Amino acid sequence: GLSVNIPDPANAPPSAGLTSRLEQCMAVDRLRLAKRIQGLQRQSPADPAARDKLVLAIDRSAQRCQERRANMPLISFPDDLPVSQHREQIAAAISDNHVVVLCGETGSGKTTQLAKICLQQGRGAAGLIGHTQPRRLAARSVAARIAEEMGVATGKLVGYKVRFSDQTRPDTRVKVMTDGILLAEIQQERFLNAYDTLIRDEAHERSLNIDLLLGYLKRLLPRRPDLKVIITSATINAEKLSAHFFAAPIINVTGRGHPIEIRYQPPDEQDDDSQDSQQQRHILYAVDELARHGPGDILIFLPGEREIRETAEALRKHHPVGTEILPLFARLGSGEQQKIFKQHAGRRIVLATNVAETSLTVPGIRSVIDPGTVRL
Repeated sequence: GLSVNIPDPANAPPSAGLTSRLEQCMAVDRLRLAKRIQGLQRQSPADPAARDKLVLAIDRSAQRCQERRANMPLISFPDDLPVSQHREQIAAAISDNHVVVLCGETGSGKTTQLAKICLQQGRGAAGLIGHTQPRRLAARSVAARIAEEMGVATGKLVGYKVRFSDQTRPDTRVKVMTDGILLAEIQQERFLNAYDTLIRDEAHERSLNIDLLLGYLKRLLPRRPDLKVIITSATINAEKLSAHFFAAPIINVTGRGHPIEIRYQPPDEQDDDSQDSQQQRHILYAVDELARHGPGDILIFLPGEREIRETAEALRKHHPVGTEILPLFARLGSGEQQKIFKQHAGRRIVLATNVAETSLTVPGIRSVIDPGTVRL
């Protein structure tokens, strides 16, 4: 006949059922609770009071995770962004894979929409969705833009952390930060247990910080099977990156195409002025030429803060009333930086470092003036 052995509950180990409950807990608590379970397993005889305390700790962590999952805001996606059209494909890839490589052209919406796709999937409940940017200005701007699209205040559900400024709270779900901040956190907690998802944005820049993170994440992933990693880039060898991360799937998202006309300004015959004076004169001439061809905002690339301030002052003196002149650089206050994303009437001229090319997309720009200089 068939013999069935039914275990006696009285003889069950003291940790029975506790390990399976760890998946319901906050990611930041799992390693600590797992160690307490192992300690309970080594006890002979088991201490009932110790088990009760452990069960209570697991219950509290699981309840916090459940509350975060239940308090999820309504998420919508702009229809005009290419990433929004691919969100079901992206969500399925994130769900089915440890690592996903997303190649999205500039303006595709990858930077602002990926965290929202992860939130809609339930990520961010057991741990933070970490989103890294190469620059402080980009980290603050990206956090503010995601928060605005979700209808929440920056620093609550969506926050950021950069050097000298931490705008996050215990209930934050999306944490935008610089690569340097995440590297510093690795020194304190090498398994990054506070996170259930990491978005490594702008991987094509290939700084030392970025390369260190890519190498470290590859070694970390086998120890964190619950961690999802998304690596994005506008221009990178996706096949090599995929091979580095265990043949991760690649998703390609095209940008929004617009017809482009390139014009070159002839050399300046007045060579008695300084380089900066010549550059300012060329910029003023180019702005006037663009103004004659109709409305539309203008983006001007400049090497640094000094050049931006001097050119902004020259434009204010030169241009008619009603034209808004907005600088954009790292040391500028957060409120001033966010002006570039707000609705406005009339023409707007944005003067920015190359952060506006590599880390964020300035909305509403119709023309770009590039003097061809950059500070390295």
